[in-house]
Amino acid sequence: MQYNVIKNADKIIKKSPYLVQNPYDYKNKWNTLFNNNNPICLELGMGRGDFIINMAKKYPNTNFIGLEIVDSQMVKAVSRLSNQNLNNLKLINIDAREIDKIFGKEIDTIYLTFCDPWPIKKHEKKRFTHISYLKLYDKIFKKNKHIILKTDNKGFFAYSLESLSQYWYVFDQISLDLHHDEKNIDNIMTDFEKKYYEEGRPIYYLDASFNN
Repeated sequence: MQYNVIKNADKIIKKSPYLVQNPYDYKNKWNTLFNNNNPICLELGMGRGDFIINMAKKYPNTNFIGLEIVDSQMVKAVSRLSNQNLNNLKLINIDAREIDKIFGKEIDTIYLTFCDPWPIKKHEKKRFTHISYLKLYDKIFKKNKHIILKTDNKGFFAYSLESLSQYWYVFDQISLDLHHDEKNIDNIMTDFEKKYYEEGRPIYYLDASFNN
């Protein structure tokens, strides 16, 4: 996926009070950073941050962490937060493959919203629902596993359904056209999603869990 490169993006995001600059220091003690024992939800590949920011606004008694490796994408989120006061939101600028080094068993829900589908077969291991990632998530889920995914990519969605089911996840909700589904699904749209909605493109959704 291509992004517009923003000059000095790394320096810009480091000035944000929402960025946790030393996330590795908080493994097994993220509750102390939030100063409470509320559930912690993690979004991988948060992009411009609209989803995780609006979730933090809507659910003040839940803690949210947005992860993004691309500096230029995170700049958008930081700019949106400049006049906000959200004590239940933190941002981290690292590679998702490092999450087991910064979290113990502390995460209640993982959100995968319009992440890169990596459609070429040789890039399969980079997909956030590849078995290597599912095994990684096992290391950070607090107790029960819970993944919510949204995508406009039909191929990636089909792949994710198969990968999760083979890993013994149960699907609590599935939608093949989220915005026209009669099911009562709590949905906060991302920037990409708003654009796709206007274009009339279907959004694929799943809510999967595994109770240990």
